Amino acid sequence: MDNINIGDKLTIKCYKHNGQFHREWDEAVLLDETEDYIVCGNYKTKVTESNGSTYHTKEPAILYFYKNKWYNVIAQLKTFGLFYYCNIASPYVIEDKTIKYIDYDLDLRVFPGGRFKILDKNEYKYHSEKMNYPEEIKMIIERELSTLIDQKRKGLEGFQKEEIKRYVEKYKEITG
Repeated sequence: MDNINIGDKLTIKCYKHNGQFHREWDEAVLLDETEDYIVCGNYKTKVTESNGSTYHTKEPAILYFYKNKWYNVIAQLKTFGLFYYCNIASPYVIEDKTIKYIDYDLDLRVFPGGRFKILDKNEYKYHSEKMNYPEEIKMIIERELSTLIDQKRKGLEGFQKEEIKRYVEKYKEITG
């Protein structure tokens, strides 16, 4: 694993189960590192899709990547409220200043009032069959989706509004 420090600029690369490149974010500034997770921030970062198309994110985001959990949490500070986009994904690794993980299709979208919706069930079913996800992986994905929903309901790390605000301020301080 890389030796990383608060304030380092990392990239994020997301892959699919079969090893194919899925998506890349060109910047994630490291804001915090704990025993269990890292927290990064970005704003107007360039995103490159597997087909080569690109776009820039529109709002500040705080990203939680977990060392032993099969999901990541992205808090998006939109003008009309705090949204969360959570990916069911493998625990991350860092190589060459790049956060890497495997995306397992299912996503949890959380709206400002707390309502949430599970997204991409059809994509999960399709990729699960096409890429022949092992039964063990499917069981982990189902368990971790339940754990993620529970984490959201309890307002644990990644879902605490005041903590997100502090990380946004820290991101602003670091990036000037």
